[in-house]
Amino acid sequence: MPKPSPSSRWPQALDESKSQIDLFDSSKERKTYENLADLYTIITATEHLERAYAQDAITQSEYTAECNKLISQFKIAEKAALGSDGMTTEDFIKIYQMDCPRAADRLLRMGVPEPVKRSDGSGNVAITVAETVQHFITAMDAVKLDQRAVDELQPLLSDLMNALIQLPDTPNDFGPNYKVQKWLQKLNAMRAVDMIDEDDGRQLYHDLDTAYSEFSRYLKSK
Repeated sequence: MPKPSPSSRWPQALDESKSQIDLFDSSKERKTYENLADLYTIITATEHLERAYAQDAITQSEYTAECNKLISQFKIAEKAALGSDGMTTEDFIKIYQMDCPRAADRLLRMGVPEPVKRSDGSGNVAITVAETVQHFITAMDAVKLDQRAVDELQPLLSDLMNALIQLPDTPNDFGPNYKVQKWLQKLNAMRAVDMIDEDDGRQLYHDLDTAYSEFSRYLKSK
């Protein structure tokens, strides 16, 4: 019986030059994986942020700043990762079995950080009012100029909603908040590459105009 050679008795070192595994076949495919990873990371980070805030592990100002940043990054990442292939973020979450109910609610339904109203003594109310007026005008001008893409309109309404919820002493059923939130939820349910149609554009402008009028009446009554 022939003796086994020394080389057959011991494990051989891995020849990396012959066993390299390619995860992608082209730079385009590599970019696709990177974009999907970015979207996954943003959703996961939002989930952790929401949990940290619920556990009182971070301050209100820290939460608001980070949440606004993640919401802004989300639509950009969603557009890059999902593009126009028909996949939605809900599909993405299911495919990759992500456990992220808080992130899904914040990014896909609410579109703004958890609202906390200021009291009259915290912050300059006049500045908040001026910022709210400016956000109203900016959003209405965008719609009037026929901007219809979700990734164009959603940030404008998000900024407006953020300003509205900072106003002190507004009632819980404040009409402008309801109207803007309704449109935010509609846009957040769409993909960044989607467009609202002409009828929706006209309705959005009408709702913003009536919300601004109600906001102005509220200011005059104070």
